Amino acid sequence: MYYLTHLILSMISAIGFGIIFNAPRKALFHCGVVGMAGWFVYIIMIDSGIDVVQAAFSGAFIVAIIGHIMAKRYKTPIIVFIVAGVIPLVPGGTAYDAMRHVVSNDYSNAIPLAMKAFIIASAIAMGLVFAEVFVQFVMKLTKGMKKKGM
Repeated sequence: MYYLTHLILSMISAIGFGIIFNAPRKALFHCGVVGMAGWFVYIIMIDSGIDVVQAAFSGAFIVAIIGHIMAKRYKTPIIVFIVAGVIPLVPGGTAYDAMRHVVSNDYSNAIPLAMKAFIIASAIAMGLVFAEVFVQFVMKLTKGMKKKGM
């Protein structure tokens, strides 16, 4: 039940942000699937005791890979799927806590939280970039194999 709740809520959040970012109606469900897949990888890794930064990287990597597949399959720009799909991974709660501590002049607690949010956000960006590089590498490899007649 725990994982089912996470899957449903992550899908709803990805669809909701797809609506906010004006994703095409026909792509909203697929945006939800992408967000759900990324969050599922993230939550499984967190529950396994893996660091939050590595989990965020892996979740973003999966979001981008599935986003590429969806973009190709449904002939829609990949940005539609990635922007909505990455939303569940964004460390908004941590950033909020950091800002709350800053407003309270509690800098000794704000700085570690802000750094954590920054590192997680950087891991998400790196996951998206690494997935793009991976997809380009695979596409180049498959084109080379097609040219050689394999």
